[in-house]
Amino acid sequence: MIEEKLVQLNITLPTPPKPAGSYIPVVTSGNLAFVSGQIPMHDGKVLFTGKVPSDKSIEEAQSAARLCAINLLAQLKANLGSLDRITKIVRVSGFVNCMPDFAEHPKIINAASDLFYDIFGEKGKHSRIAVGVSSLPLNSTVEIDMTVEFS
Repeated sequence: MIEEKLVQLNITLPTPPKPAGSYIPVVTSGNLAFVSGQIPMHDGKVLFTGKVPSDKSIEEAQSAARLCAINLLAQLKANLGSLDRITKIVRVSGFVNCMPDFAEHPKIINAASDLFYDIFGEKGKHSRIAVGVSSLPLNSTVEIDMTVEFS
């Protein structure tokens, strides 16, 4: 069970963050769930802001990506009722707020990808993009969205 795995990894899913714009957090179509981009928010506050590497280190950005992943899972649990319904993580898209010459985006988004694998095993392997951008909502350091298959 995924809940047991979360306990083993010392992860507590938060109440999912409310949308910061005119969208809904999760849309389902058939057996796919599309989760809107999540930023490193906790208790209504963005915990990681600024650009990599000038304002945030790679390690701090990795922590931001991990928090984004946890928020994605919180949105899915709220929508699906149980993370055990997830049969495959299909796609992860990671965006890093960074300086123009920064090129280590994969290192940052790996923190989310690795967490999904740690939780879901083979079902957590996914296709992915990891790109740098000039800015993100609320000046967050990272934003990640995902698509999952569920039963």
